[in-house]
Amino acid sequence: MKAMVFLADGFEEIEAIAPIDIMRRAGIEVTTISVSREKEVRGAHGVLVEADRLFEEVSFSDADLLFLPGGMPGTKNLNAHDGLKQLLLKHANEGKKLAAICAAPSILGELGLLKGKEAVCFPGFEETLKGAIVSDKKVVQSGNIITGKAAGAAIEFALKLVENLKGKSAAEQVGLSIFAF
Repeated sequence: MKAMVFLADGFEEIEAIAPIDIMRRAGIEVTTISVSREKEVRGAHGVLVEADRLFEEVSFSDADLLFLPGGMPGTKNLNAHDGLKQLLLKHANEGKKLAAICAAPSILGELGLLKGKEAVCFPGFEETLKGAIVSDKKVVQSGNIITGKAAGAAIEFALKLVENLKGKSAAEQVGLSIFAF
């Protein structure tokens, strides 16, 4: 199973790194992708990360999941990338999985991908979830789309991604390994 994680300057570090770590623990092949011209991407709180690849270098045809972490201005920077938005639409039309957390579900909402679907986002962004049934849960899956509320839901969100890509048993095993109490 392959997951692609899109990084833009200003991404929320916990929302990106925790899911990357948890998916890799589950044996999922995760590729981090910079949507800027540089592999180095600086998070909203100054953490510098080197992405695996630049957007232009990747063929996305074998991706099982496309994931957008939130954060500001990271979400705005992701939303400004036309190639990414076209990719999200194509992936959704093929029935493949999309995931977004915090402010990033707003991108899916603006693209019309949340119409009639239950979704969640960072409080204050609800109006951007165009046509969605807005939830108050921390993590929501509606069809092929998984959304998370905020950084505090990053682990629960990541385990939901693992469940989708590797099954419930794999998610439970990873959960047990990280919550060793």
